[in-house]
Amino acid sequence: MHTGQRGHWPISTDLIGIRRHLHHYMSQVGLAGTRRDDLLLAANEAVINVLEHGDAAGTVSVWHDEADLVVDVVDDAGRLTPEQADRHRPTPGAVRGFGLWLMGRLCDEFTICQSGGRSRVRLRMRLHAATGAVR
Repeated sequence: MHTGQRGHWPISTDLIGIRRHLHHYMSQVGLAGTRRDDLLLAANEAVINVLEHGDAAGTVSVWHDEADLVVDVVDDAGRLTPEQADRHRPTPGAVRGFGLWLMGRLCDEFTICQSGGRSRVRLRMRLHAATGAVR
């Protein structure tokens, strides 16, 4: 797979299918092991947020360059704000509110932006982690 190729899918309740597409793309560009699993989990959480809080309408896109693999999850309802990316760990006993916090912990970069009435969650993972890097 060459730099510049992208994957793009509508968000649906077929979470297994979305994860399968993302897993295949990630594997093809060389993201493997725990880093691939972490990005896959974060992307799954972002898609679930769209399904539960964003009118279930949006898209998932994945692309890469020489250094990074990026997953963009766009919510057509636009309810997420950039301030929500700075999420603290939910309080002990909480049963909800872990998704955004997890995204920030699992990925090398996690941002939220709003534009044109939509919200975009961007999840970025370096393709080649720095030796000895600790997240």
